Amino acid sequence: SDIGSQKDRVVTEEEWLQKWETGNIGFHKEQVHPLLQKYLDVLLNGRSGLRIFFPLCGKAVEMKWLADMGHSIVGVEVSEQAVKDFFTEHSLPYIEEPVPEISGAKMFQSTSGNISLYCCSIYDLSSSTVGKFDGVWDRGALVAVNPQDRQRYVSLMITLMEKKSSYLLVTVSYDPNKHKGPPFYVPESEIKSLFG
Repeated sequence: SDIGSQKDRVVTEEEWLQKWETGNIGFHKEQVHPLLQKYLDVLLNGRSGLRIFFPLCGKAVEMKWLADMGHSIVGVEVSEQAVKDFFTEHSLPYIEEPVPEISGAKMFQSTSGNISLYCCSIYDLSSSTVGKFDGVWDRGALVAVNPQDRQRYVSLMITLMEKKSSYLLVTVSYDPNKHKGPPFYVPESEIKSLFG
C-alpha cells in the first residue's frame, strides 16, 4: 500500500498544541458526526450504560451527546485548552486532579462523574489507569497519529478494549501524494493488517 511521502511525516505534540492555541482546528466539528448517528446501533449493539473511549478527543461534541444517553465517556487529549473548552462550551462543571500513575498528567471529570478526560499523551495511558471499554469512537485519531506510530497506537487500543467491544473508525480517502496530512491516508488494507 503506497502512502506516498506521508510514511515519514511527523507532527509533534507542540504542533498539535499550537493548532489549539491559534484556533487552527478545522478538524473540530460543531455537530454530532452523521456517521456516528447512522451507526450508533452498531456501537451500542443493544447495550446501555457503556464505557466509551474517545482517543485524541479534542472537544468532541459527541462526548456530551453519548453521556446524555447514559453512557460513561473517557477521552484523552494532549491539549488542556481543548479539554477545558469542552467543559466550558457545554456549561459542565468539572473537577481537575493529577493522575498519580502518569507524571504531569491531569484528569478533568464532570461533577456528574460520567465524563472523564485525561490530559496527557495517549501513549501514557494503560488499562490499569483507565480500565477497558465497551466501545470506541475513533473520528480523527488513527488518521492523526503519525504513520510510524500506527502499530503502537492500535496495539494500545486493542489492550483497552473489552472482549465484545465495538470500534467505530472514520478515515479519509485521498491521494497521499497530493496532501501531506494530517489527516493521514490509511488504506483499508493497512486497517485490516493493523486490527487483524
